[in-house]
This record gives sequence, structure tokens and C-alpha cells, in this order.
Amino acid sequence: MKKTTVFGINMLIGLLFISLASYIQAPETQVKITGIRSAGGKIILNVFKDDESYNKEQPYKKVTFDKKAINNGTLTVMVKLEPGTYGITLIDDENENGKIDKNFIRMPKEGFGFSNFFMEKLKKPAFDDFKVDLKSPTKIDIRVKYM
Repeated sequence: MKKTTVFGINMLIGLLFISLASYIQAPETQVKITGIRSAGGKIILNVFKDDESYNKEQPYKKVTFDKKAINNGTLTVMVKLEPGTYGITLIDDENENGKIDKNFIRMPKEGFGFSNFFMEKLKKPAFDDFKVDLKSPTKIDIRVKYM
């Protein structure tokens, strides 16, 4: 009888933890994207956790958004991210092929951007240049650049 009671209590506690875990969700981070030149295509956000994954182009998370809600070149989206440090890159995938297209000298033909960083030189930024620390729900700005 005692084993049955202990087992029942353990099952009840386990179910309670499972149900609580389903209600706990990652906080949403607002990402405001400005400078979008057209409503065609999709926006791709690649989320990186560190310099190594960024250099290997292996994002922790990849999120795609329609540009239907674009207003005067601005689009605001919500991304669920746990607290931590991330670097977010953006591709304005105008032809919806899932990657950034480049010309014959390897210059991007589509728009791109980085979290809280505007690329002013023709050099790929380091992860530390555009990383953001998300300790609580935060607002991130990304300005799209076209070459």
C-alpha cells in the first residue's frame, strides 16, 4: 500500500511539473526593422549565440517573417528568445530562395542587417560588434543596408 501511495504522489508531482513547464514560455523580444525597400519576399533573422557559430554560419535559431505588415519601410516582429547574449543577422530575401544572393564580386544583391549595428564599411562585422544581451524582454533595432 505504501509503494502505491508513494508512486501516486510522485506521478502527481511529475504531472504538475509537466503542466507548469508547458505554461512557461520564452519571453518575446521586439525587433524593429527599418529601411526595407520593398514588400516582396520575406525577412530572415538568423540568431547566433557566439562568435564560433557566427563564423561557421550555423545559427542557433532561424526565423522567417512575411513582409505583409510593412509600413513605410518599417516592420516590427516578435522573436521568442531566452535571456542570454545573441547576435542577430537579417536577410531581406526578396526572391524567397532562403539565402542572400551575391553578384560576381561577392557583394550582396539583397538587403542585410545586424542587431543594433549599422554596417558602414565594406567589412563583415565581428560577433562582438552586433551582439546584444537579453536579460529581460528587450527591443532590438535593425536597419537594412542595400549595396
